[in-house]
Amino acid sequence: MRNPFFIAEVSSNHAGDVDRCIEFIETAARIGCDAVKFQLFKIDQLFAPEILQKSEDHRARQAWELPLEFLPELAKKSRENGLQFTCTPFYIEAVRELEPYADFYKIASYELLWDELIQACAATGKKLVLSTGMATLDEIGHAVEVFEGAGGTDLTILHCVSGYPVPVEACNLAAIETIRQQFSCDVGWSDHSRNPGVVHRAIDRFGASTVEFHLDLDEKGAEYATGHCWLPDEIAPVIAARRALEAADGNGVKEPTFAEIDDRLWRADPSDGLRPFLEVRRAWAKK
Repeated sequence: MRNPFFIAEVSSNHAGDVDRCIEFIETAARIGCDAVKFQLFKIDQLFAPEILQKSEDHRARQAWELPLEFLPELAKKSRENGLQFTCTPFYIEAVRELEPYADFYKIASYELLWDELIQACAATGKKLVLSTGMATLDEIGHAVEVFEGAGGTDLTILHCVSGYPVPVEACNLAAIETIRQQFSCDVGWSDHSRNPGVVHRAIDRFGASTVEFHLDLDEKGAEYATGHCWLPDEIAPVIAARRALEAADGNGVKEPTFAEIDDRLWRADPSDGLRPFLEVRRAWAKK
């Protein structure tokens, strides 16, 4: 897996349009992401009836539901574009519905406390990415215990601040290291800052192995106005900068590289400590 592993979160910006969903997938691939993520919820299984009865705003979110019949095509298109496909299940049956298609599962911060949902994901044997917005370390620890107790073995925890958008001074990136020290798993950053410096800091200073961010195509997505969604030309340079640095990793073998091979003979000769090697000096003496 590439490090950092970038996940483009489509969230509810797809407008229930399969062609727009596919455009998200193609865009995520073009800007260098590793995975694309959708959300699978039913509004009457997301909010309690007391809320839906009184709130027209919450009822209106039914328009944000991802049609179940889209899943095969979205998973296929993701893989054709070199991306892993994932989706957040927001009801128990969604775990089963996603199982043939999702490369891994993601549980949102708001569902962190729902043991049954974590157990259902763990039972599939697939990797789980767990967001931790609003959570305490004890609550995260309980979720980890539930996951491992249900047989889960591959877990990534994302430090997250559930502000939309979150101010820089509220990001608390140092919590990435706190979580890493507490739990034996990969730890990353789920971004709501829409700030390139925050993303770079999460990676460079705190070693975030995964970065999830919300993506919109054109400022027309249902969640764009909230202020936490990146546009393609905003996030693309951030990802490109990380990918460019991957070339510096090399193969780990300590040997002269092409950038320095010509200077090897210009080192101090062991016989007298003078530069360059004697053979070079002799060649120069004949000039």
